[in-house]
Amino acid sequence: MRWDIGFLFLTLLAEIVGTVGGFGSSVFFVPIANFYFDFHHVLGLTAVLHLASNVTKIALFRKGFHRQLLLTMGIPSVVFVLLGGLLTPYLSSQLLELILGIFLTIFSLFFIRNPQRALLPTTKNAVLGGVLSGFSAGLMGTGGAIRGLTMAAFNLEKNVFIATSAAIDLLIDASRTVIYAKNGYVTQDIIYAIPVLIGISLLGSGIGKWILRFVDQNRFKQITLFLILGIGLLTLGKIIFAKI
Repeated sequence: MRWDIGFLFLTLLAEIVGTVGGFGSSVFFVPIANFYFDFHHVLGLTAVLHLASNVTKIALFRKGFHRQLLLTMGIPSVVFVLLGGLLTPYLSSQLLELILGIFLTIFSLFFIRNPQRALLPTTKNAVLGGVLSGFSAGLMGTGGAIRGLTMAAFNLEKNVFIATSAAIDLLIDASRTVIYAKNGYVTQDIIYAIPVLIGISLLGSGIGKWILRFVDQNRFKQITLFLILGIGLLTLGKIIFAKI
């Protein structure tokens, strides 16, 4: 695996934008890392980075947690992230990249065109959001966008939103790291990089928290959606040009 300044800078940027946008860093980090590493190793790298990232967020935004969401979203998320992770050895890296690119593109286009679209704050939707975000995280490495959309319906205070999302994500990452390690995705290079990833998580989350003091979060989410669209199209473009 190759580590360079450009990749580390983009990882830091993903952490900052993910914190401020509320979607989590994986929605940016996974497609970025995919340009550097094999997709299966990206899954292992993402899980390790997120473990550090979410511990950091919980420490920085510890203003209380929404206990109902921790249960109704957290439990199904853990169950289905395990299912998604167990399926990854049976799918090719290229197919997983294709699924990721399509998902990011459709998700961003839908909410760019329907900015006021929101779910109802019901237990059923919380459970469904947990199922989809967990399965997506296990299979594609990213489920924060679905979880962020679901949690937005509950109109949580900003710090509670981020802390609760990070706590759910921490449960997801702890579970899928075990599966990815068993599948051989968490290599020695990734283990050696843990101190660097922790440093990037601390710095990126801290900068993101500082930016949130000055930026209107709804406007920033719109910018974030356009970034997600661009990354989705780049991911699809990479697959198309690889076949030409």
